Amino acid sequence: MEEQKSNRRAILGIILILAGMIIIAAHFQWIPWSLKGIIFSWQALLILIGLFFLFSRDNKVAGVILIAVGAFFMIPDVWDISFEWKKLILPFILVALGLIIITRRRSIRIPSEDSIDYIDDMALFGGGDRVITSQNFKGGRITAMFGGSKINLLKANLAKGRNVIDIFTVFGGSKLIVPSDWDIKIEVTSIFGGFSDKRMVSKDDIRDPSRDLIIKGMAIFGGGDIVSF
Repeated sequence: MEEQKSNRRAILGIILILAGMIIIAAHFQWIPWSLKGIIFSWQALLILIGLFFLFSRDNKVAGVILIAVGAFFMIPDVWDISFEWKKLILPFILVALGLIIITRRRSIRIPSEDSIDYIDDMALFGGGDRVITSQNFKGGRITAMFGGSKINLLKANLAKGRNVIDIFTVFGGSKLIVPSDWDIKIEVTSIFGGFSDKRMVSKDDIRDPSRDLIIKGMAIFGGGDIVSF
């Protein structure tokens, strides 16, 4: 885990160095004017973020999709093609989101939809409140698109070992209400969003090192909170 985080930092550092060098080159007019509009564009930003995901060994599918989206909409800036590209932005984004959701669904296997030990929540243009009372909670999936849910886990207990909740939010978010003594690690990749632990930690809390909960996934223009009230 620590090695993976170190690799991410190294990749991010290399990307920032390259970005800085490009900006310096543009400042001294070393980059042709015709290329500036391509290099400093939202398409190039998507490709840059996609490369970070691709080479950090995490969210490879999301990385490939972001690179594909950026490259697709960069084509009219590179070649003179008479085509109404703007009309394709929305359907292309919808296809990309659909591919991400399908591929991430395979990341956590839930043995049965009726199992009370897992959660599989999807909030689309809305949401709701859910109360989980499982005494052997093992994680699950939470998807929020233009909406979000509130998940109450105060009456639940974690199963022994590593338990994972896979988060995917786009222009939405979810709130997790959990006991203050749960050992929670957040490994969410954020793009113009974030996922934060806002619990009030008490010195009287005793955490069980044999049980932990990992919050992983992606937050794009959205995110979520973990609270204990």
